[in-house]
Amino acid sequence: MTYDIDTHTRDGEIRLTRVAKVCERYGSRVQYSVFECRLSDVSYRKLVIELEGIIDPACDSVHFYRFGGAVRDSRLVVGRPRPRELGDPWII
Repeated sequence: MTYDIDTHTRDGEIRLTRVAKVCERYGSRVQYSVFECRLSDVSYRKLVIELEGIIDPACDSVHFYRFGGAVRDSRLVVGRPRPRELGDPWII
């Protein structure tokens, strides 16, 4: 999952902090605004609803990527790997 929050205003800065905190509850940060998450369908829907309630859809965005098939076949790490066990489904 990735997000891009418009922080040109104080409200945007507040939204960014709130979005980051929600994402940290659901997954592991791999870059500043990129998270890997292992979620059930119910948790995935809850996450989407929470974020929809925070962002301003006119100027912010959140992207969810879901991968089918074997997780280990969907991920390649070049360089220092971060140890984590991932299961299905896998959301980045």
